[in-house]
Amino acid sequence: MRTKIIMGVLIAGLVMSVIGIGYKYTKDNKSKDDKVLSLMATVKNLDNETIKLEDEHSVTYTFDKWDDFTVEVGQNMLIEYIGTLDKNKNVQDVEVVNYEVYPVSNTKPEYTTSKGIFDTFYEMASRKLEELSLDEKIGQILLARVPETNQLQAITKYHLGGYVLFGRDFKDKSKEEVIDMINGYQKASTIPLLIATDEEGGTVVRVSSNSALAKNPFKSSRELYQEGGLELIAQDTKDKSTLLESLGINVNLAPVVDVSTSESDYMYNRSIGQNTDITSEFAKTVIKSSKDSKVSYVLKHFPGYGNNTDTHEGKSVDSRSRDDIMNNDIPPFKAGINQGAEAVLVSHNVVTSIDPDNPASLSKSIHELLRNDLNFTGVIITDDLAMGAIDDEDAVVKAIKAGNDLLIVTDYGTAISDIKEALNNKTITEEDIDKMAFKVLAWKYYKGLMMNVK
Repeated sequence: MRTKIIMGVLIAGLVMSVIGIGYKYTKDNKSKDDKVLSLMATVKNLDNETIKLEDEHSVTYTFDKWDDFTVEVGQNMLIEYIGTLDKNKNVQDVEVVNYEVYPVSNTKPEYTTSKGIFDTFYEMASRKLEELSLDEKIGQILLARVPETNQLQAITKYHLGGYVLFGRDFKDKSKEEVIDMINGYQKASTIPLLIATDEEGGTVVRVSSNSALAKNPFKSSRELYQEGGLELIAQDTKDKSTLLESLGINVNLAPVVDVSTSESDYMYNRSIGQNTDITSEFAKTVIKSSKDSKVSYVLKHFPGYGNNTDTHEGKSVDSRSRDDIMNNDIPPFKAGINQGAEAVLVSHNVVTSIDPDNPASLSKSIHELLRNDLNFTGVIITDDLAMGAIDDEDAVVKAIKAGNDLLIVTDYGTAISDIKEALNNKTITEEDIDKMAFKVLAWKYYKGLMMNVK
């Protein structure tokens, strides 16, 4: 498949050169005895002095600019050179004797060319998407709860995009055992997995509840804020990131940025317990403090949990006005997004003022609010579709149609069957799946997970 893609690009490039769309540079004084090698690559980055190219195996090479030319990030290049490329060198010292540039097609779907938090990696994600089968693309949009048995077989059979680890997955394990477990998952997958967990602190501590992994369980954000304000929140985020990263976990399904100031609220003990302004600063602090690590943090539970009941157990209805939600609950999400949040998790609450007929996770109106009003371009994740608030047998398909990118599921086998049936009866299209898988792949590139994938 990769060979066909490259040959297609080369042929297209030659045609474009003839009609004047592409362009070519050739050095006139190369010796006929010089051994000329070639590299087909994509422009990853460039500045006034250097250009970074990524080859088909996701290896990046940096070159000093060898000619005064116009090229854009995302364009494909074929270069011919004399010498030896060394991926361990900061800047290559080969002599470039020829290159051709192939402009990116303007017929690609808009979602692969629009601006967004991951847009530097859109071309790479688009190329990778073209290599995947439909089954592989479906697998990428699923973040599955780790099954109790046959964990490796599930990864290889269903091409899962990632695993969510719960307390049982860490219980009674040493650090070495957890590392080996997660490494085993990664080795079983042809595309690096998102490995996620809920390490909020306080009542939700999947990892640090095991004393072999952490000296003490992480404290809740409310406790931390009362003890040391946002400064202690920042340090706690870094400490969590260090622990999670050391185990191989690359996504933390936290922080809870729901505004809750009443002790009677279900979400109070999981929130910072402060007003909108302080909760917004909390969201910014966590996202900013996480950026030096390889762990991505996920803002939840959009559009704000308020004083609603537990959606793990059953249906929860939020009857507050839209203005109330926009003024009180949305600002922390907006603050976190503006700080560079990569992902947002959507709740299962039915928000009657926005969509009285569907849980937020299955509501197109809720997702349009997140995309259009908050200009969020990252990954939208459902809360676990196995939770009690979801009693719709078409939930997986509705979640796709609503605008999610990644679905948290427990029964991934049934989810895949439902998706394939919906594709067959044209309730959803393969382009719907492509759009989701593309966003997940772009996130994985952004996170640095894909750089050694062939």
